[in-house]
Parts: sequence; C-alpha cells; structure tokens
Amino acid sequence: MLKKTLFATLVAAPLLALIMLSVVVAFIFNQSYTGPDKTFTVKSGETFGRINRRLYDEGLIPNTRVFHYYAKYKGLMSKFRAGNFTITTGSNMGQVLDTLVYGQPNLTSVTIPEGKNMYEIARIFANAGITTETEFLDAVKHPGLITQLSAQAQNLEGYLYPETYRFAPNTSAKTVVKAMIDLFNERTKNIDFNHPFLNKHQVITLASVVEKETGAKVERPAIAGVFTNRLKKRMRLQSDPTTIYGIWSRYQGNIKKADLLEMTPYNTYKIPALPQGPISNPSLEAIQAVLNPAQHDFLYFVSKNDGTHVFSKTYQDHEKAVQSFQRNSKAREGKSWRNLKQ
Repeated sequence: MLKKTLFATLVAAPLLALIMLSVVVAFIFNQSYTGPDKTFTVKSGETFGRINRRLYDEGLIPNTRVFHYYAKYKGLMSKFRAGNFTITTGSNMGQVLDTLVYGQPNLTSVTIPEGKNMYEIARIFANAGITTETEFLDAVKHPGLITQLSAQAQNLEGYLYPETYRFAPNTSAKTVVKAMIDLFNERTKNIDFNHPFLNKHQVITLASVVEKETGAKVERPAIAGVFTNRLKKRMRLQSDPTTIYGIWSRYQGNIKKADLLEMTPYNTYKIPALPQGPISNPSLEAIQAVLNPAQHDFLYFVSKNDGTHVFSKTYQDHEKAVQSFQRNSKAREGKSWRNLKQ
C-alpha cells in the first residue's frame, strides 16, 4: 500500500508541476499589452533574439522566454518582415507575433516634387527611411529598367515620375524605382510624343530643362518656345540649370563664370545642343509645353527674381533686362552670368 502511495505521489507530482507550469505559461501568454497603440520597427536583417528583447524592453510582451518558445513552436522565428508595425492595445503574445509575421507594414508617404533630380530624390527617400541614397542611385542605372524606357538613356533621370508614394521602410531601391517609372508610363501613355525634330528622349530632356527654368507654370510654354527657337537657329540654350547639373557633386548654391565655361556633357553654355540627357524629372505640364511651345519670336529671357521672367527678341533688349533685373539686383548680388547669353 505504501509503495502504491509513493508511486502515485511520484507520478502525480511532475504532472501537477506540469499543470501548474502550463497555467503559468498560459497566464503569461494571454497577458495583453495595455498601453496605447504603438509602432514597432523590425529592422532589415534583425535577429529574432534582438526583436524579442526589444519587444520586452518596450513593454509589448511580458516574457521573452515564452515568446521565444511559442515562435519556435509555430516555426516563425525567421519569418519576421522588416517594416513599421502597429501593436494595438489588448494584443497578447500570439497577436503580437501574428502582427509582425503576417501583418502589413505601415507605409510611409513620400512626396517627390516636380523638377527634382535623381540625387535629390535619392536623399528624400533615404531621409524617409525607405532606401539608401547609394542603393537608389544604383537602381536608376539598372540596365533592365533603362531599356524599358529609352535606348538612348544612360540612367532613369527624367523618368522618375514626381508624385506622392507610399512605401514600407527598407523597401528595395529597385522596387521604388520601378514604381516611379511604371507611374511615368501610366501618366504619359496618352501623350503623343511626335515632335518636328526631337525624339521622345530629347523631349523629356528639354522638358527637364524647362521645368528647372521657371517656377511659374504659366510660363512653361513661353520658356519652351524660347528654347525651341534657339534650337532651330542652332544657338546654344545657355541654361544655368544645365550647368548646375553638370557640376552637381560640388555645386554650392551659386554659379560662377568658371562654371559656365567648364565643359561637361550637360553644360549648354559649351555644348551646341541639348544636354546628353534630362537634368530633372519634369511634370506633365513641362512635357506638354515642349510638345506645344508658345509661338513667338523670343530668344532670351531673364529672371525678375519673383519666379517670372522678362522675354526679349534681341540681345540688346535682353541686355537691358539683365541690367534692370540682375546686375542691379541685391537678390542676385552679381552672381548671375546670364548676360553671357548671346
């Protein structure tokens, strides 16, 4: 009888301990996060152990060991997705795990303004945590993406459509760039790129210059008309933004005479026609302005320092406008060399 009692005790004790442990684990597992909804970021390449510890440190789970064994039991320790996720109030461990494995990451809205170049766009996305500048700039030179648009293009400058995008943090740069050129294709599919003497890539190139030359949308056809007239007469475009693009890596905000005289593939003070490719990513309005330029006899324009321009037919009239709005302008402090346009 004593042996039976001892045997029963030996069997019952571990069983009771197991039951008690199960109760404790179940209690811990079902403890809910009681704070306000909180954003939790899973970093690209982050280990499970690091994620587990941060969840605990941020008060989103009550116990790292229970979370570890549950994730291991479910076979999900290596299934976490990078991105920002919202952990809602009342979530238990299982729900937290499901959110980080199966949930959709929160998307970040990023606005790319019209007229930004690829270097500026790379920085915008990097600052938003979407991708790095280096990865983005590598992606815009991806041969497979370039050939979808133009055999003439050396990169995707000009085809990165300016718009507001929504991406998860740490999205691949190639995914971001493809979304931008896909949107370019969608928005331009009904545009007739037939031009008297420019092919499609050249239209985009000239539109990118027009975009940078004026902040006044109403002036775009007039600016395009000036450049069209100059191209017809085989005159240099002599556009400051093309000079700036050619020295972008060292541009400090002001153009000097030496910059205008430096030979680059983009500097239209030195080359006789269009730059070798786009210098920015233009709006649809700038593209349409090139395809439908204003009909006039103007060959020159100069900034009035208010976002608009004075247009002139002769160099003499242009010189007068330069004298009035540039050389005597404190806003420019004598740093403009548009008087070289002739």
